[in-house]
Amino acid sequence: MEVLYLAALKDEIQGLKNFKLTGVGKINASFVTTDMINKYHPKKIINFGTAGSTKKHISGLVKCSHFIQRDMDVTGLLDFKLGETPFDNINEITFGDDGLTCATGDSFVKSSVQLDYDIVDMEAYAIAKICKLKNIKFECYKYISDYTNENSNHDWNKNINKGAQLFLKKFPDCKL
Repeated sequence: MEVLYLAALKDEIQGLKNFKLTGVGKINASFVTTDMINKYHPKKIINFGTAGSTKKHISGLVKCSHFIQRDMDVTGLLDFKLGETPFDNINEITFGDDGLTCATGDSFVKSSVQLDYDIVDMEAYAIAKICKLKNIKFECYKYISDYTNENSNHDWNKNINKGAQLFLKKFPDCKL
C-alpha cells in the first residue's frame, strides 16, 4: 500500500473511502497505526479529522506539520517543560514547515492550553511520532470544527462531518 489514510471516527469521513479508523485518543491511534503499518507497509500516512482552535482566523481545512503533546505534564520533575516526555529525545515532531502546530492530548479542550500551538486534537501527535520512528512520510489535515470555548462540544457535534468535502477536494481519490 502506497498511502494509508487514517481518521479517528466514521462521522468525520462521511462520503470518503480508503480510510482506516483509529478510534479516539493517543493510545487508540498508536495501536491502530502500528497495526496498520505492520499489515500494509505504507510509504506515507495521511491523517484527517476534526480539531479545535483558540485562534479565530484559523478555519476550514488546514495542514499541520508540527506536533506536540499538550497533556504531558511532569513540570514538577527535574525541571521538565510542559509537553516534554521525560527521558525521551522526541518531544516535538516536524514534517515540513508548511503547516500549523497541532497540540495533541487525551482531553477535549474548552479553554486555552499553556503551550504555543495553533490547533488541538486527540490523535495526530501519536501518529506523527510513530511515522517518525518508522521513517514513514506523514501528512496531517484537520478541519476546524470548533473554537476552544464554552460552546466547543456543541460546535464539534454540529460540525463533525463538514470537513470531509473539503478533504475530498484535496484528495479526490478518496471519493466513495
